[in-house]
Amino acid sequence: MPTRVARTRGARISDLARLALAWAASTVALIITGALLPGFSAASWWSYAAVAAAAGLVGLVLRPVLVEISARVGWVAVLLTALVGQALIMYVAIRLVPGIESTPLTALAATWVSAVVGTLISWATTAGTDDGLITSLAGRARRQETVTDPEVDGVLFVQLDGVPFPVLQWAIQSGGVPHLRRWLASGDYQFREWTPQLPCTTPASQMGILHGTVAGIPAFRWYDRELQRVLVANRPADARVIEDRHSTGQGLLCDDGVSISNLFTGDAPRSFLTMSRVEVRRGSTQTRRAFAWFFATPNGFMRSFTRTVAEIFKERWQARRQVKRDLNPRVRRDWTFALLRAVTNALLRDLNTALVAEELRRGTKCIYVDYVDYDEIAHHAGMFRPESLAALDGLDRTLGALAELAGSAPRRYRLVVLSDHGQSQGTPFADRYGQALGDLCAELMQEHVQNVDASVEGLGRADSIAGDVASGGLSGKLAGRADEVLTKAQETPAQQTSGPGGAEDPVVVLGSGNLGLVYLRGDRRLSLQALEHRWPSLVPGLAGHPGVGFVAGIDEEGGAWAIGSGGRINITSGAVEGTDPLAGFGPHAARVLNLALMHPEAPDLYVNSAVDPVTGDVAAFEGLVGSHGGLGGWQDRAVLMGPADLMAGLPERIEGAGELHRVLVAMLESCGQRATTASRG
Repeated sequence: MPTRVARTRGARISDLARLALAWAASTVALIITGALLPGFSAASWWSYAAVAAAAGLVGLVLRPVLVEISARVGWVAVLLTALVGQALIMYVAIRLVPGIESTPLTALAATWVSAVVGTLISWATTAGTDDGLITSLAGRARRQETVTDPEVDGVLFVQLDGVPFPVLQWAIQSGGVPHLRRWLASGDYQFREWTPQLPCTTPASQMGILHGTVAGIPAFRWYDRELQRVLVANRPADARVIEDRHSTGQGLLCDDGVSISNLFTGDAPRSFLTMSRVEVRRGSTQTRRAFAWFFATPNGFMRSFTRTVAEIFKERWQARRQVKRDLNPRVRRDWTFALLRAVTNALLRDLNTALVAEELRRGTKCIYVDYVDYDEIAHHAGMFRPESLAALDGLDRTLGALAELAGSAPRRYRLVVLSDHGQSQGTPFADRYGQALGDLCAELMQEHVQNVDASVEGLGRADSIAGDVASGGLSGKLAGRADEVLTKAQETPAQQTSGPGGAEDPVVVLGSGNLGLVYLRGDRRLSLQALEHRWPSLVPGLAGHPGVGFVAGIDEEGGAWAIGSGGRINITSGAVEGTDPLAGFGPHAARVLNLALMHPEAPDLYVNSAVDPVTGDVAAFEGLVGSHGGLGGWQDRAVLMGPADLMAGLPERIEGAGELHRVLVAMLESCGQRATTASRG
């Protein structure tokens, strides 16, 4: 308790200092605005200072009203509040202070000009850190709610999507992530690696982490024999189908938890920006309220707007720089990716942080949030490129902000940082060998093939924002349009077949990073013998291709096999004929591949790209530089970091997201949560 009191007093002093700095910055911004904007002037600089102070006081009264109205009306009202809400507050403040000349129109213009100036001042005075965001969120966080069990520690799980353990380890050693480095150096936190199972994708890993199983999720997308169509994990309707098949009601977040920006809920009573619940609860009032609270602040909307625009132009410049320097491996980075990167690395990051801050204020026991910044950029730029490492540094700043916000919460919070998988990189298969995996299969089988290999992860994130924030009316139509765009983007590649034909072609070939999946359309799975009988050249042709490391399937007795160009291994018995094709993929390769092949939802054939023994490069079956899905490189090397006392006594090796789920549940128990632990069985 003394520590809490001391921390609270320190926070109050810090709040007063920030308030004084914000007032001074607003005053300077108004003085500069008066010099730049005709029709807006004051008798003295004291009048500007008085307006800055009055705007703060008026905002305390008027802003909550505007936020509540906009949250209940819909997304359009939230945007209007962001655009004109602060102008209304400014105009009322101007009317209250004598010596200021302005009209409603000039007040609106003055608000925008002063917001731009204020943003620049804030960026300059904070050296580009997130102090401005913390200040904006901390004011509301101070108005915390009372909890009935403050002695129970809360847990904040932060997923750094797609960050490989070696990359983060290197960043810590180099000093590139100062918050994480300081926490580890103090001994308060410990850092270790865990091993995701095959497939190394967000859907499988997050289902395992949140619900305790990876069964039935063979990739990021796959042909579902029961539904006889392709399921894509980041389409809301499909995500709901996937979660409904796996949920037991006893997931990681079932005890007063909240899911933020994930694919699945973990059985949390509440969820925001969560793909499997977007269609169920479209139009979340609380999500819109969090949007409105942040955007209605003087610099909140301008911060996100300027960062979003800057991210677009920064991406275009960095893409052009890769071409000019002839960096390889690389892929074409177009305007669509620039927009998606701006959404994930600016708007979505701020929104996630605002939602977490609100849950900390409420004292929610268990929070799980996914930040996709690094994963999205590394897919298109590469794991160690400057823009990817900059995203990692931005995530470190976000972790620092969350830790600071947690300091004023109504209960003590323990911060656990993890990634769902790692990444590998290399030139995409189609770029390197001149044909896509689907084209190769069509050539070997002499069949028309439905080839699904377009990257759509970022589109799904954008759709989750539109879906969760929107409501009925115009907002609902906008969200519906976003759904249509995503569906079209995901289905159009599926119509691009190798040869004449359509989506009803007998064979479906899908790319999920460097893991390929081959399905014969229908309700039953073919054995290796059946495939050989029907298409004698398929398995030998794939296994002998220089870009393929191995193909894997089951025989008529249900035994698992991996086949390469120089030999094969009976994974079930361990018997090797010729050269073991899994030898270059790690000692755990046979074990995790066997588990994946034993699931009924597995494809007729898994195809894993080759891995370069020198560079560690893989060849993604999608148009991506950084990829994950199969074996090879660092895609199955993930991160786990937490308080030293919670990390004590962990298993020597954590293999599989299901095992990690049990570790995280044990952490909740150590914090006083889940006393009955219904999920222990």
